Amino acid sequence: MVGSAIWRALESSGYTNLIGRTSSELDLRNQDSVRSFYAEEKPEVVIDAAARVGGILANNNYPYQFLMENMQIQNNLIDGAFQAGIQKFIFLGSSCIYPKLAAQPLKEECLLTASLEPTNEWYALAKISGVKACEAIRKQFGHDYVSLMPTNLYGYHDNFDLQTSHVLPAMMRKFHEAKLNGHAPVQLWGSGTPMREFLFVDDMASAVVFALENTLPEHLYNVGTGVDLTIKELALAIQHVVGHEGNIEWDASKPDGTPRKLMDVSKLKNAGWAYKTSLQEGIALTYQWLLDNQTHLKEVKL
Repeated sequence: MVGSAIWRALESSGYTNLIGRTSSELDLRNQDSVRSFYAEEKPEVVIDAAARVGGILANNNYPYQFLMENMQIQNNLIDGAFQAGIQKFIFLGSSCIYPKLAAQPLKEECLLTASLEPTNEWYALAKISGVKACEAIRKQFGHDYVSLMPTNLYGYHDNFDLQTSHVLPAMMRKFHEAKLNGHAPVQLWGSGTPMREFLFVDDMASAVVFALENTLPEHLYNVGTGVDLTIKELALAIQHVVGHEGNIEWDASKPDGTPRKLMDVSKLKNAGWAYKTSLQEGIALTYQWLLDNQTHLKEVKL
């Protein structure tokens, strides 16, 4: 999702000499393969949008893979770029790097000040190590290695597999299938009270292009809207766009995750970047994309 959005943004900005590999073409967990890729292609800039990602269920079920595979991927890319003499590197992480109970909105300075959210700490620890690696290279060698931490992303090419997806696409699939099933009730996890912030993936991609075209003075920037809503409000917004008319049933026995996770996006905004797509517009665009592409998505059997 993120990689394809960045590719579209680069193309629309006029970039033509783009180099990319799918996971089937290049195993980023393999150090030798990554170093061979750098030696053969000789890129000038690296944008690391690769990661093993998933929601609460996937993080809980596969802690070792979420820790180790993400560290392998980013370490190979970051150190490989450094060893190849690449001066500019853009590392993408996640807002889950911040402490579970950090003061809201989340500022970059609160990193490593308290305990992480247990349901995604494995992924968070990996991403924190990537942020610190880029900071270390920047500090010691003066290279322009910058880390962008997006809030919850959604959009075209999202993951709609209920076993591994994040909350917004999972809800979208549930509401759509329930609508096709006579507007059957939809059961959702938790109480619905936690608050979350969501950013359309094409806006995230525009932030990457902004970081590419500018030399930012600091190593770490939050990327988001600076606006949040409750999970219940999100569910109602998706239900409205999908056109589901049945009931919503909340399973309070399931975990809620972090109570609130709102980003302070003032640093990047002051540098000159801001989001453009409202949540309602983004949900509508994503749902239309799902309707247009559902026959090509193996994980979505509608």
